[in-house]
Amino acid sequence: MTLKLLPQRLSVAPMLDWTDQHCRYFHRLMSQHAVLYTEMVTTGAIIHGKGDYLGYNEQEHPLVLQLGGSVPKDMATCAKLAEQRGYDAININVGCPSDRVQNGMFGACLMAQPQLVADCVKAMQDKVAIPITVKTRIGIDDSDEYQFLQDFVQIVADAGCQQFVIHARKAWLKGLSPKENREVPPLNYGRVYQLKQDFPALDISINGGIKTLAEAATHLKQLDGVMIGREAYTNPYMLSEVDAQLYGDAHPVLSQHQLVRQMLPYIEQQMQQGARFWHIARHMLGLFQGLPGARQWRRLLSEQGHLSSATPTLLEAALAKVPE
Repeated sequence: MTLKLLPQRLSVAPMLDWTDQHCRYFHRLMSQHAVLYTEMVTTGAIIHGKGDYLGYNEQEHPLVLQLGGSVPKDMATCAKLAEQRGYDAININVGCPSDRVQNGMFGACLMAQPQLVADCVKAMQDKVAIPITVKTRIGIDDSDEYQFLQDFVQIVADAGCQQFVIHARKAWLKGLSPKENREVPPLNYGRVYQLKQDFPALDISINGGIKTLAEAATHLKQLDGVMIGREAYTNPYMLSEVDAQLYGDAHPVLSQHQLVRQMLPYIEQQMQQGARFWHIARHMLGLFQGLPGARQWRRLLSEQGHLSSATPTLLEAALAKVPE
């Protein structure tokens, strides 16, 4: 059975402690087309946790749930719950190198067990009609030759996975922190290009070190999609150009000041439901990056935003520091 894939010409990477539903709501105001991802959620949290780990705002679509786990039955259970909640696709985390993730038996360590990943894909696809995708690295530890990556993709694709996101660095499972694993192993974009040449029928996106939409456009000449990570968080306003530059959709673009004003009703509503001001405002710190007044904007929000007394009026005060 051929599933209808979710096109991911440009997506924003799942980032733990960053891409929560407030961040995603903010990002969606800037791009109608970019595909957004949740933070990684574990099967244990969804099945046994007390909170609602699948909550999101309806405005966030197209939206992908990133799932961490390796027990096929549990992965299938969570896939079904996610489909019922309206997610557009589910992505299996085979890329995160942290010790905590390895101890939970998911993330990058699963590259060494392609058949287990394949079993998870099959179990999930047997339960749901939305696409199941995989985000992985180009290798782990000393298993970093191209054949290792090729074999992994072949086995998982044979189980029915048609869409892969490849972080173009290998992961060191021991000796490097997650932050170092994003920076120390060298990028190898050519290896991802080679993968697309060898698997032309698969939908393959590239991730790692991409900072501009011009770079994204270059990658798109060879690949199906580009995933932007930290840059979309530290310099979020780059997303305002995505629809015009990468999708040919030239709808009116909101200015930074207009974006802040559009966020105000959302913040008020969320705070009435128990959210803290800082949990939303922190995602907006980089909005004016490189512009006059950006430092004052960041300073005022950083110094006072985390106080329990902080309200949306602080955002208006910070906005007054930036020339319109």
